[in-house]
This record gives sequence, C-alpha cells and structure tokens, in this order.
Amino acid sequence: MELLRRCEKARKSCVQQGVQLDTETVRHDGRDGITLPSMKTRTALLLAAIILFAAGCLPAQVQLPDTPAAHQLSAWLAAFNSGDKATFLAFLQKNYPARAGEIDGEMGFREQTGGFDLKQAGDCGGAKCSAVVQERDSDQFASMALEVDSAEPHAIKSIELRAIPRPADFSIPRTTEAEALKAFHAYLDQAAAADRFSGAALVAKNGKPVFTAVYGMADREKKIPNTLNTKFRIGSMNKMFTATAVLQLVQAGKINLNDPLGKYLTDYPNKDVASKVTIHHLLTHTGGTGDFFGPEFDKHRLELRTLQDYVKLYGERGLGFEPGSRWEYSNYGFLLLGLVVQKASGEDYYDYVREHIFKPAGMNSTDSLPEDQVVANRSVGYTKFGGAGLHPNVDTLPYRGTSAGGGYSTVEDLLAFANALENHKLLDAKYVDLLTTGKVDARGAKYAYGFGDETSADGVRCFGHGGGAPGMNGDLKICPQSGYVVAILANLDPQAAGHASDFITARLPK
Repeated sequence: MELLRRCEKARKSCVQQGVQLDTETVRHDGRDGITLPSMKTRTALLLAAIILFAAGCLPAQVQLPDTPAAHQLSAWLAAFNSGDKATFLAFLQKNYPARAGEIDGEMGFREQTGGFDLKQAGDCGGAKCSAVVQERDSDQFASMALEVDSAEPHAIKSIELRAIPRPADFSIPRTTEAEALKAFHAYLDQAAAADRFSGAALVAKNGKPVFTAVYGMADREKKIPNTLNTKFRIGSMNKMFTATAVLQLVQAGKINLNDPLGKYLTDYPNKDVASKVTIHHLLTHTGGTGDFFGPEFDKHRLELRTLQDYVKLYGERGLGFEPGSRWEYSNYGFLLLGLVVQKASGEDYYDYVREHIFKPAGMNSTDSLPEDQVVANRSVGYTKFGGAGLHPNVDTLPYRGTSAGGGYSTVEDLLAFANALENHKLLDAKYVDLLTTGKVDARGAKYAYGFGDETSADGVRCFGHGGGAPGMNGDLKICPQSGYVVAILANLDPQAAGHASDFITARLPK
C-alpha cells in the first residue's frame, strides 16, 4: 500500500521514468524495492495487484481519431520506425510515391533520429492531421503535420516535421548537479558507442568547468583522438562573434542599428536591398536577404574567397519579403554584416574579430583561416550526407569561414567567450543585454542579435547559438540565472552536439 501511495503521489515521475516489474520485486525509479512473498497461494493475487499497479503508473497510449489522415500518420510512423528499408520503401511507393525516390535520404533521417514516438494528438479532422512527436534517440520534440488526398485511397500529399521546444506537459525533472552530470556522462557514452557523438563537451558553473569529456577521433585515418584542444568547425556559431563586433561598433558610435545597409555599403548593387534593409534587420534575420547555400554556391564554392566575392555573386538579387515583416534565417544577411564591420571599423573583418573579440576574451584557438592552410589540431569532419557511409566532408567546405559561419574553435574557447561577455570584457552591460535579449519570434523561440534566446517551460533562460553543416555541429548555451554554460562541439553531422547540449541543459538545476 505504501508503494501504491507513493506512486499516486508521484504519478508524473512514474510516467516519465517508467516502472520495472517482476514476480518477486517491484522497483520504482530503480532505487527502492519491496520484496513480495512467492507463496503459491498468493501468487495470483499478487500478480493481479502488480498489473493494476503498472497500469496506474504507465502513460496511456495516445489515441488518434478514426480519420484517413490519422490512419496515414499512424501508418507512416510504424513504417518509418521499423528501420527496415524495404518495409518503408513499400509503404512510400503505395502511400507517398513522391518521396519513394528519396528513400536513401529518408533512411538517413531515420538513423539520425532513431524514429519518433507519438506524444500528443492534434487536430485530425478531414484530410489533415497534426501531432506532437519525440525523437527516440534524443529529447527533441517536433510538430508533425500530414495531409492526404480527400479521395480514396487517401494517398499522402505532404508531411512536415518541425523541431519545437519541449512542451510543458513533458518537462524533464531537474536534478542535482552531480546527478545531472552523471546522467550526461552516461548519455555521451551511449551516443559515442553508437557513433552518434564524436567531439568534446564542457559544462561550467560560475565561469569554471565542472565537467569535461572527449570522445572519438579527430582524424580517423591517422587515428588521432579528439582532445579538449581539438579545433572543431563551428558552422553558424560565428554569428555570435559577428553580432558582438557590430554591437561593439554601435557602442562606439560608429554604427546605428536603424541605419540602412546602403549607408555603409554605398555601392551595393541592389538598391532596394540597400535602402530598405537596416542593420537591425540583418542582425535579427528579418531583412529578407536570403541564403547563399544552393546550386550557385556549389558551383562557385572554391572561388568565393572574400566577403566581397559573395556580393559579386548575389548582390543583384532582390528581397525575399518586405524587411521587418517576418523572420527567416539568412546566412547572406550575416555575411553582409561582416562587410559593414569592415566599413565602419576600417579594418578587415577577420582582423577585427581577432583583435577585438578573440584576443580580449583569451580565445587562442579560434579563427577562420582558409582550408588550404595547415591549422594545428583542426579536426576532420565526417558526414553521412551524400551516401557512401561516413566520410570526410572536405567536398562541402567553403574556401574559408565567413562572418556568417564556418570558422573553428574549442569548447574551452567558447567558455572564454561566454565569460568575457558576462564579465563585460567585450561590451558594457547595457550592450550585452541588447545583444542577447530576444527581439523577434523565431519558430517557437526568440532571436536576439546573432543569439538565440530561449526560456524553458520551467523558467530557465539560456542564450547562445548553434551551428551545423555536413560533418560539423556545435552549440553554446549561456544560462545567466543558474550560472551554467554548456559548450559542445562535434565533428559529425547535426544534431550530434545539439542533442547533447539539450540533454544536459534540461537536467541541470535552476
């Protein structure tokens, strides 16, 4: 009875953590148990009680309504989760032929996520069905929207999966620091064993590391292991440095956030972009300036050697939407900010961030030197994109990183950057707040100036930025109220680092 009372009192914990049962012992949360007598005269009653107990503590299965769209959503999940290529291909050929030709990519996505568990049913009336799902290999939640033809046999017309913050109904209980770090170590062990993580992880409290770990190889061919000194490519994490540089120049009175781009790039080819897009728009991805990745980039990848080279290729392009009307991630917008830094400071962009950000912060292993230069301790990135199993990502890399991303760093340097921001070595307190406080809605979170700004369902705020591309993934989270900083870098595809960062951030104490 005491065990049943405790379960009723802590029903949420039972649902989230699960209950293990056998005929002799009932264990709750793996920590305590009550041994039950095995007398034959009591066995039937005891087993019945155990079954009732388990039913009371396990979550009810999510039920979808009896509609064509709901049936197809459930069938897609079953086929996708099977992990069997032939099974999933047969399903797509019959029910979603538009995706059957992309089976290799679909199976890569299956391997990346481990499949999805249905967590909540949404609106499933008529030809559309929505739901909330969770990746089986991570804490990541996603919204799922499926649409089918209204006529028999109700073939699938479209499926959209979009990552979302963890819903409040599924909040993860926070633990002590020691328990959280123990769980994190176990998570990384398991992820590395499955080749889902290779890289370095650091957790700091009040500026000092309380956890570090490294896994995998920096160079698999040469059998060079990753270390805390390994330099990993960081993708879009460079945007934090670019935004910090812009705010330094704002603080110095050399840039006005409301100025149009054309005030600084007076010869910018597209006059509509030059006159309508402000520095604020560029910093918040609300300028409509678009991306530069795609066929044109692939065609000219090794020819794009300077920031100005990108403007020569894309500068005539018009606006994707009216500036300020919505949020849409824009790598090209942050590349333009690098040129604004050059114009306002009178210094080369790369020299500016090296002298005014990296050196003052003590970031001795961070830069964006070209790929054809030898950089000591720079890891090789490994990707599964493009097929042929895990292979180096060399054929996807730009000539060098830009103000939009593509440099390299270490987890210790990322902590140094976080500390320099919080200790106001790079900006006054007023401008650190301006830099990192969310300004616009960005698909379930807030976006500041080159920093994401997110508050969890239980009220913990963290800001930072991730980065990802084939063979590279990183994430930095700075949580000012709790005093924690999480820095994760990986030389594997996304979300190797992102999922690890989310895992530990959700469990650390407030």
